[in-house]
Amino acid sequence: MSATTTRRRTAALLLGAALVTLSATACDSTTGGSSVSTDPKQTAAAPAPGAATGSEAAKPAGSKPADAPQVAKVGDTIALKGNDPADTADVTLVKVVDNAEGEDEFTHPADGKRFVAVQFRIKASGKKAYGDVPGNSAKVVDAQGQAFSTTIADTKAGPSFQVPANIAPGESALGFVTFEVPKDAKLDKAQFGLDSGFAPQTGQWKLG
Repeated sequence: MSATTTRRRTAALLLGAALVTLSATACDSTTGGSSVSTDPKQTAAAPAPGAATGSEAAKPAGSKPADAPQVAKVGDTIALKGNDPADTADVTLVKVVDNAEGEDEFTHPADGKRFVAVQFRIKASGKKAYGDVPGNSAKVVDAQGQAFSTTIADTKAGPSFQVPANIAPGESALGFVTFEVPKDAKLDKAQFGLDSGFAPQTGQWKLG
C-alpha cells in the first residue's frame, strides 16, 4: 500500500471517528446504555404442503429447547440499530482469514504480531443510507477478554471497504477489515456496531 493511500485512509478514518463522536455526543442521554446482540437474524420458511406443524412436528435429535439463547457465528446476520431510529443495518460476518498476508511487499505486521482479516457484509436496512467507516466499527476479542481495534492495512484476503462506505437504503456492500493481533492470541469473538461503534447496540459473533 503506497504512502499516499495510507495517508488518505488514515485521514478518512480520523474524520469518520470525529464526526461520529460529535454525533454521539449530541444524542439525547436518555438513549444511552449499551447492549450486545448475539442473536442471529432468522428467516422463517413456509412449511411444505402436508408437513406437520406445531406440536405435531417431530423434533430433531439433540435439538435445543425453544428458549435456548442463540449465539451468532461466522455466516450469520445480526440486525443492528444506530443512534437514529432510521439508521439500521443487517450485518453479516462472512469470513475470517487468519494469518492474512499483506497486499504487497511493504505491508507486514509488526514483530510478534499477525494480520487477521475479517469480511463483513453490510446492508442498509433502514430509511437512511449507511455512511460510515467500517474499520472504526469493528473489534475482535481474544479468549482473555482483550479487545483489538482495526489497523490500516490491506491484505491478500480480498478488497477492503471503501473509506468511507456509502450504502443506499436496501443496498449492501462487502469488504474486509484488518486487525493486527499478537501471534499467540486466540481470538474468541468479533464485534460490530453502527455509528463507528458509538451506537447503543453491538453485534457479536462467536469465532471458532
